[in-house]
Amino acid sequence: MTAEKEDLRRQALTWLADLSPQDRERGDDALFRRFLSLPQVQSVHTILLYCGMGTEPDTLRLLPPLFAAGKAVCLPRCLPGNQMEVRLVQQDSSLIRHPYGMLEPDLRCPLVPPEDVDLVLVPGLAFDRSGGRLGRGGGYYDRWLTRFSGYTVALCRDGLLLDSVPRLPHDVGVELVVTETGLYGPSASGPGKSGA
Repeated sequence: MTAEKEDLRRQALTWLADLSPQDRERGDDALFRRFLSLPQVQSVHTILLYCGMGTEPDTLRLLPPLFAAGKAVCLPRCLPGNQMEVRLVQQDSSLIRHPYGMLEPDLRCPLVPPEDVDLVLVPGLAFDRSGGRLGRGGGYYDRWLTRFSGYTVALCRDGLLLDSVPRLPHDVGVELVVTETGLYGPSASGPGKSGA
């Protein structure tokens, strides 16, 4: 299964590398519209985002509308041993570049325990229609999510929505997968997909 996952990661990264900047931006626009309009997003107070990097959705674009809506927004920090912690950010918070390339809150940002987070936007290279997630292999979110009991959402480009993602016992899926054109997963309305 590990070899199968690595092959899927290579395929996903190749597909992403072929996307033009314009296609990525258009896809981000559609993904962010859908995410911000979710009732689950509108009804919660504290949201954990991730800082998209490279070909990932530019999720920092979500900060201004979430702040404007009065949401408390958190970002993750990587810790040794493939662990992570969550810190609250404000509009003027300093973000620092991690060696992996993503931005993280600095240590002056308040620490937030998992039980104080209502909704997590979970990153991934690809997802399937049942909420299965193909991460990058570090296990940071799989470990953190075992202590989380709130709602999980993912953004997935239509071209990276798979029929099935192989899962090991420790792999944690998401409740809702948002693509440019639909909603999928255990809590999607209807038979697994909703229209625009």
